[in-house]
Amino acid sequence: MTSYERAARTLDPPWPFTGRESELDLVRASLGAGRDGLVVSGPVGCGKSRLVAEATRATGCARVAGTPAARHLRFAAFAHLVPETASLHGAHRRLSGIRLLVVDDAHLLDDASAALVHQLAVHGRTRLVVVTTEGAPAPAAVSRLWTGDLLPRLTLEPLHREDTARLLADVPGGADLEPLTVNRLHHLCQGDLRLLRDLVDALRERRLLSRVDGTDTWAWRGPLPVTATVRERAAKVLDRSCPGERETLQRLAFAEPSPLDPERDGLDPHTLEQLEADGLVHVDGGGAVRLAHPLHGAVLRATAGRLRARRLSRTADHWGPALEAERVALLARIERADVRTAAAPVEWLVAEDAPLPAGYAAVRARYARLRGELREAAAWAREGLRGAGDAPACRRELALATAQSGDVPAVPTIAGGRPHGGGAVTRPAAAGPPGAVEDDAYDAVRLGAPGRAAGRLTGVFAAHADALARGDGEALDRVAERLEARGFLLFAAEAHAQAARLHRDPRDARTSRTRAVALARRCQGARTPALSGLALGELTARQRQIVDLAAVGLSNREIAEKLTLSVRTVGNHLYSAYARLGASDRGALPWLVSARGACSA
Repeated sequence: MTSYERAARTLDPPWPFTGRESELDLVRASLGAGRDGLVVSGPVGCGKSRLVAEATRATGCARVAGTPAARHLRFAAFAHLVPETASLHGAHRRLSGIRLLVVDDAHLLDDASAALVHQLAVHGRTRLVVVTTEGAPAPAAVSRLWTGDLLPRLTLEPLHREDTARLLADVPGGADLEPLTVNRLHHLCQGDLRLLRDLVDALRERRLLSRVDGTDTWAWRGPLPVTATVRERAAKVLDRSCPGERETLQRLAFAEPSPLDPERDGLDPHTLEQLEADGLVHVDGGGAVRLAHPLHGAVLRATAGRLRARRLSRTADHWGPALEAERVALLARIERADVRTAAAPVEWLVAEDAPLPAGYAAVRARYARLRGELREAAAWAREGLRGAGDAPACRRELALATAQSGDVPAVPTIAGGRPHGGGAVTRPAAAGPPGAVEDDAYDAVRLGAPGRAAGRLTGVFAAHADALARGDGEALDRVAERLEARGFLLFAAEAHAQAARLHRDPRDARTSRTRAVALARRCQGARTPALSGLALGELTARQRQIVDLAAVGLSNREIAEKLTLSVRTVGNHLYSAYARLGASDRGALPWLVSARGACSA
């Protein structure tokens, strides 16, 4: 593998703004006429300040911010606007001409500044956007902004995995990270964007990224880089003064992926009770104990030292049962035709470069492929091949994921077989029991030949074959909804695409096609015969911004006024976006936006 080397470090530009489009609209709406403003709260590092900065750009607002070092100074946050000696009444009068005030880190305001913000909210002549950290102690005058119903509150959720992947793909000068690395970063950071940027920078600067053979993507394997930000986020576990607590935390870190049993593993109950009270460990319904935050285990393993790590590390014999249990559980879900998101507690073994059984990797690849996560499926298959050399099941999964991504010429090289028209590789008929997803009969349905599947499928797959054989577009749309509900996003997209070709009413056809496009765009580059002809182009940042506003009902003129553009420019952007999204009119946009289909380029 080739190491990733970053160019000479310069002043890094801000990362692109991604994944908060609906929240951006809400903040902007709070600045409209007749509105008093908004409180924006959320966990540390989730992008609150960046969201507000984007929403208030070019508005001519005044800005103040609380700081830990100045909490004892009177009117410290307003030092550039009012003198420290001013009375509350005098300070309020001095700010009477400000129409929009942004207050960042309001939980760190000194008492006088907090009281001034509260009075501004009470009198209502100044519109306020107040940013505060969820769970942090705040002055009573600040917390009363929302508990006293003076201002509405928007609480930000952690960034979704899809949005995290999109953000990392858009980073200027960044490497194209393979899906397992994206998953690892998302899992460790839990929506903390400051930590995410810190880790990505560390991976580049320390040359910890390696090119994945045969691809243009880069992977991170091995220990966590312990940066200053990582230490800050993990201070709760790294700074424990009690030797018994430190030992227990490290034992839990090296016990993953299996939880420890307090009685069987000799854990001190009083120590566990204290760690649970401090929010550092989680005890499940069966009494098993795990670390509460995924970052903590990675940090403790990375800082343990070689001798302690050697003493505490588990062997492959310990991992084996956990891997096998997860493999069996995933196969059971496939057999039940239910591939919705499932917990996968053993992924850190891959992340830290532990050997991975090919049989487990093949099942993970299969599960991801059935969900339509084709890039992730290929990554799991490559992981199994990396450890086992030549594993037929992993090679087959890699070929299937590659073919369904549209790279059919590469399939014979990967699988040693010839592809047939469905984008799958040749394999024995009836690869599973009647109705199983892997049966060749269902491939025939996906290819548009339901007659070849007669009597060989059950459940939703049989319903798909029947609807297609009858040429019933409405029934195919219902089948697609059932497939989507069970996690089969690619199959659902194909069913909607087939329905679009069968509908007699052009409006129904447009609806089916729009849904097919939105689902297909979530399938990591899927290109199958059923999806042929669908436009899956991506949007520019400006197109995405305009599409989001149009989707919530704003007219072209209203969008133009909000974004300081001409009406003609807005119309041109929308026309281009329709072509890229595969939409024919404005009515299709809400569905596309809600499905998170329109990715920024």
